[in-house]
Amino acid sequence: MEHDITAYHAKYFAYELTRQLPSNDLGKLTASLQDAQVDLNPHQVEAALFAFKSPLSNGAILADEVGLGKTIEAGIILSQHWAERKRRLLIICPANLRKQWNQELSDKVFLPSVILETKSFNQYIKEGNLNPFHLDDTIVICSFQFAKTKAPYLNATRWNLAVIDEAHRLRNGYKSSNVTGKAIKKALLPYRKVLLTATPLQNSVLELFGLVSIIDEYVFGDLKSFKSRYGHHLTHVDHMDLRRRLQPLCQRTLRRQVLEYVNYTERRAMLEEYYPTHEEHLLYEWVSEYLRTPRLYALPSSQRNLMTLILRKLLASSSFAIYGTLETMIARLEMMLRKQNNQRDTGFRRGL
Repeated sequence: MEHDITAYHAKYFAYELTRQLPSNDLGKLTASLQDAQVDLNPHQVEAALFAFKSPLSNGAILADEVGLGKTIEAGIILSQHWAERKRRLLIICPANLRKQWNQELSDKVFLPSVILETKSFNQYIKEGNLNPFHLDDTIVICSFQFAKTKAPYLNATRWNLAVIDEAHRLRNGYKSSNVTGKAIKKALLPYRKVLLTATPLQNSVLELFGLVSIIDEYVFGDLKSFKSRYGHHLTHVDHMDLRRRLQPLCQRTLRRQVLEYVNYTERRAMLEEYYPTHEEHLLYEWVSEYLRTPRLYALPSSQRNLMTLILRKLLASSSFAIYGTLETMIARLEMMLRKQNNQRDTGFRRGL
């Protein structure tokens, strides 16, 4: 059945077509951010546009240094999706940041959100919503642990975008031992994702493989291929090739790059020479000698190495810093002695 288009409608559709902008055009974000209660910096807008750069990509890693506003960048991206009525939006973050995300979305970009946890999840099911992640016109926020537990529900929801905060927690998701990382990666594999992390690489270049594979498993191929190419002693050529392959996926801004429009408080270290008193030196020697004892009853055997490091750090701080820990160790020894004496007395009475 054909529909006649009036001159009015033809003009309306023509106007709508003229308003269509490329994914990486600054004008694309204007309408969705005109009411935002936040002062945007250029690098934040650039990061948001980077995430929109290719409509065919599976996502991006925003890896700005700490304090440069990755949450605001994510807010820009979420706002634009919301304005385009792509409202199946998910945020996965550490449990202690859920309320902060909920508050900042409301205060800064005026987006509604709900924190999904066991209690609210079960309540939605009682009310007849058999997949509580499937909510209309609200952003869903949950923790890493909850996302792992409810992975089948995550996978069954057709997300327009999933934002993963502190994404470096999933950097070992390629390992079979990382249950949380593997579960979240598998559940969100078909959907577009934005990963937020200030530390995309900490201990091993394999962590980059882990993060990138959450977005797209085909960027680096399989783990064996990645290890053979980048796993040992990167040459300059290998390093440049790795950067080139990361470029379409990862945007990183350093503090030194934004000094012209972000004023940071200059911190100057003041060094003072310190010489311990005779009593402090004596205390250090006594504690060190005690820690070298083959059998330490005051410290659990499984935690001896860790506790030894902690005690030495406290000792290097001041005698007041280690005072409380020594009191705890003394109380532990006294409790063990009382328990031993009680057992001895009980055995003696039984002998009588």
